[in-house]
Amino acid sequence: MLTQSTEKYQPILQSARQLFESEPDWVTFFREILGVDGVVRRQFTRLEDLTAFEKSQEFEQIQKWLVKLREQKNATDTESEPTRVITVRLPKSMHEYLRTEAHDLRTSMNKLCISKLLQVIEQDLIPTERSSGGPSRLNKPTTQPMTQPTTASIGGGMGGHISHTSHTTHPQHSPISSSQPVFRSASGF
Repeated sequence: MLTQSTEKYQPILQSARQLFESEPDWVTFFREILGVDGVVRRQFTRLEDLTAFEKSQEFEQIQKWLVKLREQKNATDTESEPTRVITVRLPKSMHEYLRTEAHDLRTSMNKLCISKLLQVIEQDLIPTERSSGGPSRLNKPTTQPMTQPTTASIGGGMGGHISHTSHTTHPQHSPISSSQPVFRSASGF
């Protein structure tokens, strides 16, 4: 028997199934289902409801479809929208660990890191930068023009070195700090 909550999940799963069966690239699937303007965020506007959905079997199935689409040989990040590059500062030991993990899994560091970013992380496992309330990941980031070009890169692993310079307007992803984005779940990358 379906509960009231899981009844809400079925139309989302049906939308995701229909899109998956049309064989889109993974970026389109992510954007349309899990992205900021996607089906999931339109359905769940409260953090509690979104968090509950992310613990459901329906969400797990959507994640599995996303992985299958990412495995396709012709699936590239740039098929359906431009890519953005972030620089993440991390300790050398963590970089070496990620590089080794990517090698062991026979994938690139870029693919491994995207996979990790797509996973749901419980809020209590994320350190905060201020004590008064946490950020709401349901709010869209505001777009603020950047006057300086930005350069970012991710390197190492089997995927080589990726570098990108952008002169376009970038949204600020964090209500906490304009220079440090906070990613909490698969609902954004």
